[in-house]
Amino acid sequence: MNGERTRLTALYGGLLMLAGALLTGLVYVLVSEGLDVAIVTAVTDAVPASPTDEAAGPVLPTGDWGQTALREPGQVAVAQKLSTAAGDAALSRLLTVSGVSLAGYAALSVALAWWMAGRVLRPVGVITARARRLSGSNLHERIALKAPPGELKELADTFDGMLDRIEELVAARQRFAANAAHELRTPLAVQRAAAEIGLADDPPPEKVAWIRDKLIDTAADSEQLIEGLLLLAVSDEGLRRRERVDLDTVAVTVTEALTAEADERAVTVDVAARPVSVEGDPVLLGHLAHNLVANALRHNHPGGSVRVRVGPDGLEVANTGPAVDPATVPLLFEPFRRARARRHAPGEGAGLGLSIVASVARAHGGTVSARANPDGGLTARVTFPAYGPP
Repeated sequence: MNGERTRLTALYGGLLMLAGALLTGLVYVLVSEGLDVAIVTAVTDAVPASPTDEAAGPVLPTGDWGQTALREPGQVAVAQKLSTAAGDAALSRLLTVSGVSLAGYAALSVALAWWMAGRVLRPVGVITARARRLSGSNLHERIALKAPPGELKELADTFDGMLDRIEELVAARQRFAANAAHELRTPLAVQRAAAEIGLADDPPPEKVAWIRDKLIDTAADSEQLIEGLLLLAVSDEGLRRRERVDLDTVAVTVTEALTAEADERAVTVDVAARPVSVEGDPVLLGHLAHNLVANALRHNHPGGSVRVRVGPDGLEVANTGPAVDPATVPLLFEPFRRARARRHAPGEGAGLGLSIVASVARAHGGTVSARANPDGGLTARVTFPAYGPP
């Protein structure tokens, strides 16, 4: 900070001293050019003519003051000596005073430049001090710089906006860690209880078979959770390869793969896909479409419906089902967030479906949005950068 202030002081002070030196030089040149004429005119008018000078005959002087001397030739010699001496003394005095004044002006310029640099850099010092104090416990603090509009005010506001985003990100990561720990602890607790309680006291074969099936289902849930976390991590890293992908074909293929689950849940699926191409990873786009349709099926009710639409606006999946609080809709795209409490139903998923959708959409440069339907259920839409029809 002191280094920047010193550099600004040198810059401001140097500019001010340069301006003072140029002004002093200009004044000296202008005064010296008109000083001889002014002194000779004044001396000629003030010095009387002498008889000796008149008898000696007129001496015609040269210069701008010659016309004045023609009227009084006897004044010429005296005027010349006096004008020369007075001019030299005046210029010497002017140079001395100008030098002293310039030295004082230089000192004042440096002091003003130092003060001005401090005023200019004060907000930067505030930002630096606040950045050094930041930690996980005081991310709520903001600079809130009170200053007129300008570059530094804009910098402070931008820094505050960055802190808002960091605070939201840290809070989301903390919720993710807590929810992930809870989700991973649940199957382990079920397995431990089944092993310690169910297999105690030499259980009959029927109970052993039931415990075996329970352990297998719990292991499958854990495997699904781990696969979801790995997929989320991969999509967060971005795309390693890109190719032309027919989004309509992906949507139709995914919907056909989930036909058996739709029949089991007594949910009708309606698909309308127009030819649209996206530049991206076909595997990740397949997971995106699968998670959207599977989420619409699993958060539905018997006799409900799912509508899948693919067009220039992207992929849209709407489903019937229980009413969703509009205030909770943005939170559904966070990992392990659900519209309703976990019921531990088969195939319910680990709460990563929509978060994976959002991550894959970001990796493809797209956006994801959702809204609660008035009659219940949810409508989710994913838009991608335009690529054109196949």
